[in-house]
Amino acid sequence: MGATKMIDVKNLVFQYPGSESAFALRGVSFQLRVGEWITLMGANGSGKTTLLQCLNGLLKPSSGEVLVDGFSTKENRLLFNIRQRVGMVFQNPDNQIVATTVIREIAFGLENLGVPRDEMEDRIEDALHCFHLESYRHTPPHLLSGGECQRLALASIWVMQPHYLILDEPTSLLDPQSRIEMFRLLQEIRSKREIGILFVTQFSEEALISDRLIIMDKGCMVMDDSPYTLFQRVDDLKRIGLGVPVDVELEQYIQKM
Repeated sequence: MGATKMIDVKNLVFQYPGSESAFALRGVSFQLRVGEWITLMGANGSGKTTLLQCLNGLLKPSSGEVLVDGFSTKENRLLFNIRQRVGMVFQNPDNQIVATTVIREIAFGLENLGVPRDEMEDRIEDALHCFHLESYRHTPPHLLSGGECQRLALASIWVMQPHYLILDEPTSLLDPQSRIEMFRLLQEIRSKREIGILFVTQFSEEALISDRLIIMDKGCMVMDDSPYTLFQRVDDLKRIGLGVPVDVELEQYIQKM
């Protein structure tokens, strides 16, 4: 068990308990492999956040299955193993930062995992360097900028060495320069360690770096292909409330002239 390194989502259906409304997720199936970067897009209410919460067992399927390296999220006894493998970074870092200083925040998860002291210190120093937080090690998180807070949230997950990073619109609250820095950082950490990334964004240009782009609408996966291929379907995307990168749209306009 656990030999296959992927998140395998099989015909996932989810309805919130007591809800008489439509299912939040309907028959979602895909695989995220270690080393792969998938971007997930969809209009508000399309099911993106619900899907993310199913990937590490925060929510359990109404039917279907989610397997993480072979471990089923339906099994409560396996949730510790699953959450060691699947790290989540939320849209608002304030929702996950709990410690009083930067260094204590990075150490928090390692202490919960029981990582030996010497190894913990090495990992913390590596994370401080990798995420450009060395000069803030004793700074209270509430004194950090938005971009620095998001780097801290990401560092506190990355330091635990998950197989997968699940990122729920981590750039949506950042200014343009901080967004660029966040993307540069994600590319750096991807080059240092083989890791699967599922990245949710509302900015179509951010999807261009990914290996695959998945589009969701009304709880269903409606498209799954390379970003460039899907961004040729301008009319289909606009019908479900999504745009395409400006340079792609300009290229298509020039081709039609």
